[in-house]
Amino acid sequence: MSVSLWCEEVEDDQSQVQGQGPNRGSSQLRAAWDPTVSGHRVILRLLHVEERYMPSMLYITLIQRDPERREELAKWAMEVCCAIGSDETVFPLSVSLMDRFLSATLSVPVSPYCLAAGCILIASKLTECDNITADTLCAAADYSFPPSTLREMERVILATLRWDTAAVTPQDFLPHFLASVEQRGDGDGGESSEERLSTLRRHSDTLAAMCVCDSRFLGAPPSLVAAASLNCALRGLGNQGPSQLAHMSEELAELCQTELAVLQCYSDMIEYGLHQRLRSGLQQGPTEKEAEVEEELEEDERAGTPTDMREIDF
Repeated sequence: MSVSLWCEEVEDDQSQVQGQGPNRGSSQLRAAWDPTVSGHRVILRLLHVEERYMPSMLYITLIQRDPERREELAKWAMEVCCAIGSDETVFPLSVSLMDRFLSATLSVPVSPYCLAAGCILIASKLTECDNITADTLCAAADYSFPPSTLREMERVILATLRWDTAAVTPQDFLPHFLASVEQRGDGDGGESSEERLSTLRRHSDTLAAMCVCDSRFLGAPPSLVAAASLNCALRGLGNQGPSQLAHMSEELAELCQTELAVLQCYSDMIEYGLHQRLRSGLQQGPTEKEAEVEEELEEDERAGTPTDMREIDF
């Protein structure tokens, strides 16, 4: 067995597009997927660590009673991350940091958007080579706070969280779940394995981001959100038979160490939330992409997952 230590970093089209945002670099290098850092051992480690980054039950209860402000901040963070073209891991990590900060303090700062911007800044520094700048985040907030205040907020967040910022998010589980599903799944005619995985990952990321915005999923472990999002993506694509879908659902439930009924319940919640988001967006005036989604919904009672996070009106 030959072993290579060569780091096969590639510059793909997606990284070039992401680098075209304001104050972003021209491109970002991505290392190829390494199967040696995947598998059941890695998933078990993530499952063990994820409990450490869950917000308190008191905070979850308070937010679910009055979710509007938290969902407003999460939606703003998502819009900023999409507009800047940040990595897909920045948004869920920034919201996780915000939830943990509010869970520890149980008080909202004078400028809530400064808190959200500070969490985005930390998440970008942690996950991206070309991180978002403070000036860019201040501009996104219409300069309601200066860069000096944002940097001070960054220090307050880090001190409150004791510099423990590498939280586990649903996006951390998705590539490992996808690899496990692909190993057991049969090839689908018309689409290559690489294209199918890319589509599943894109749809799963979209649904997981929707769950991050929705306070109903605040108390759900990231592993369960990732498994339910992938389960919904498999349903929405419709290229698997009922027996294959049932088998993959059982495997996802086993991977995230939960009951199959619980996984199905959260999958149904995601599909219901997706219907609500799409219908709400279409009633407010559909765009061309939203009109295409509406036609698909009329053809099939079950919603198919969109290809981009920005196609859903959060």
